[in-house]
Amino acid sequence: MTRPQDIKAVVFDVGRVIVQWELRALFAKLIDDPSELDWFLTHVVTEEWHFQHDAGRPLDEMVPERQREFPQYAELIDAYAERFLETIPGPVPGTAPLIEALAKRGTALFAITNFGAEFWQMFLPTQPVLNHFSDIVVSGEERLAKPDPAIFALAAKRFGYQPQDMLFIDDNAANIEAAAGLGWQVHLFQDALRLQRDLAARGLL
Repeated sequence: MTRPQDIKAVVFDVGRVIVQWELRALFAKLIDDPSELDWFLTHVVTEEWHFQHDAGRPLDEMVPERQREFPQYAELIDAYAERFLETIPGPVPGTAPLIEALAKRGTALFAITNFGAEFWQMFLPTQPVLNHFSDIVVSGEERLAKPDPAIFALAAKRFGYQPQDMLFIDDNAANIEAAAGLGWQVHLFQDALRLQRDLAARGLL
């Protein structure tokens, strides 16, 4: 069993761990009727559809295809591509201070995120806290997405640590299960307070 002090690096997810992410945050501004908003987010611009971009599919394929399928929502589908940053309403409370504290202690910090490559280029400059990370594996750039074991293997190779020497933090149970199955130490993120307690118990804070 790996002891807490054996952790040599901490690896974060980004969406819903470091920053909030909700498609509704954008489209609630654009669709007044609550039932139509729910239908739109369930059938048109859905998280499942968005995941195609996370997995590497370019927007210039996805958006026109979806507009042909739902022509009455063409402008709103454009808004998805043009105003994506508005789906990120702010930081997850408490996570950034934990990253700052880990960085001050000299902990090696990395991230693995499911994020479309085009959106990542828009997003990265808005988040100075990410400057603490030595490397970030972005699914859309690699065309590999969590929970595919291949993205964890790629990350371990790039980060330069054995899986058992790293603590992986993610809010998605499937991603946590995949990482644990490959030997990573894991934390299923629910809120920053519980993460802080876990980091402290592991001797990292």
